[in-house]
Amino acid sequence: MTMNCDEIRAQIAEHGFCVVPGVLSPQELARARAGLDRGVAFTRELLGTTHIATLDPNDANIRVNNLPAIDPVFVELLTWPAALEAVEAAIGEHFIISNFTANIALPGSGSMNLHSDQALVVPPPWLHPWAMNVIWCLDDIDETNGATRYLPGSHHFRCADELPGDAMDRTLPFAAPAGSFVAMEGRLWHTSGRNVSTDRQRRMMFAYYSADFIRPQVNWACCLPPEVQAGLDDVTKRLMGITPMANVRMGAGLTRLQNNP
Repeated sequence: MTMNCDEIRAQIAEHGFCVVPGVLSPQELARARAGLDRGVAFTRELLGTTHIATLDPNDANIRVNNLPAIDPVFVELLTWPAALEAVEAAIGEHFIISNFTANIALPGSGSMNLHSDQALVVPPPWLHPWAMNVIWCLDDIDETNGATRYLPGSHHFRCADELPGDAMDRTLPFAAPAGSFVAMEGRLWHTSGRNVSTDRQRRMMFAYYSADFIRPQVNWACCLPPEVQAGLDDVTKRLMGITPMANVRMGAGLTRLQNNP
């Protein structure tokens, strides 16, 4: 990783996000792209479509869910040391893996609704950064090919009523090279960008982490095949809540066990 934790923490605190370049080597990037290709084929075979109409205006957006069940490379990305360091820098050491999905924007794709990921799992007021997306960029992303757009300063909003009426018009696009990730604080309001190019796709994967007291979006114990679960190490099982205590931490100061007098 080309940035240290203090730099990441400072940028996230100020801007709500941080672009971390140079994370994946060309070989690692190729593995991730090949794994995502398998995920697209698997989703089409299983569901008959990769379009989620409740999220995207047309089928030029390709969605792939439950990435860790598809290829081991996605488990590696979820537990990539640089990614975990970025998450810890923003929301603290006690966190879990909440979800991992992909969104591929083909030419002609449109934008989804403006939202914050923390607002999806925690009711207001949003007083602290309790969630984080690590957005893996498998292509060079910019405004032309549908880079995620964000509302500057919106990670300070405590409720949805603070959104301005022209919030969408005020959004700006991320720019990041292939092989990087964008560490995006959960309170930052954002949306998928429109891909107005003629021949450039935009492949991004969203590893979503949250503080461990928040119920995860995905029940990994139910959606990961037994053979995938059996291959996970103890750290990954803990991060996914595939342990007897699930996402509950003991001895972290939240619970005190006392003897009765």
